[in-house]
Amino acid sequence: MKLNELFDLKGKTAIVTGGARGIGRFISNGLAEAGANIVIASRKLEICEETVSELEKQGVKALAVKCDMLSIDDIENLVHVTVEKFGRIDVLFNNAGITWGAPTLDFPLDKWEKVFNVNVRGLWALTQKTANIMKENGGGKIINISSVVANKGTLELSHPAVAYNSSKAAVESLTKNLAIKLADYNITVNAIAPGFFRTDMMEWIFDENNQRALDGTLATIPAKRVAGEDDMKGLAVFLASKASDYLTGAIIPVDGGMSAQ
Repeated sequence: MKLNELFDLKGKTAIVTGGARGIGRFISNGLAEAGANIVIASRKLEICEETVSELEKQGVKALAVKCDMLSIDDIENLVHVTVEKFGRIDVLFNNAGITWGAPTLDFPLDKWEKVFNVNVRGLWALTQKTANIMKENGGGKIINISSVVANKGTLELSHPAVAYNSSKAAVESLTKNLAIKLADYNITVNAIAPGFFRTDMMEWIFDENNQRALDGTLATIPAKRVAGEDDMKGLAVFLASKASDYLTGAIIPVDGGMSAQ
């Protein structure tokens, strides 16, 4: 098989949760450029619809679906409407996630539960339902979005979000476990652990009034720069394509060297 064929996603159907903004948007753009049909799922349908309009300009089919990862009914509907429209699910990017900031010793239990319910419980529920569809179709690709902080502690001053790190560690453990358990069905399961990307949620740090915060962040990154869309698209397409058929159970950092320190 030639190289361009290995990375070709024409005729494939991919779900990207949280695919209308930030890293999810980067992933969606990359998959569409490689020819995949995309299902964008998010709590905010209007934003999904805007992204779908942009993706369709690339000549692929796209669908916007409202999905709150706290709702099992929404998750079941997402799988149902995807199969109803496209007949199959070839790729799942579990990108949707939340965080909550509060002092560790006062961190509210209900917020801890919400972070885990979205980042772990919702991810698991969607993965299980999607994997059953993939099994029937002869295989598929599942890619979870973790974080550079999944397996390290962070300072209270810079990152008072104790539940987030822990939830992403759970995602990485689940990734490895499912990679083994689903291998018999020709389903690969990998994870991407992003570092500091320039997204709409992080745009505040680029304000001139936050120069100290930006400088401090850059000082922790050996590459001395913030990541952008092109730093995510290539890896996303690789993990969704035949080029990665022999790769499963991997946690791949995209962090400019932060995790190597």
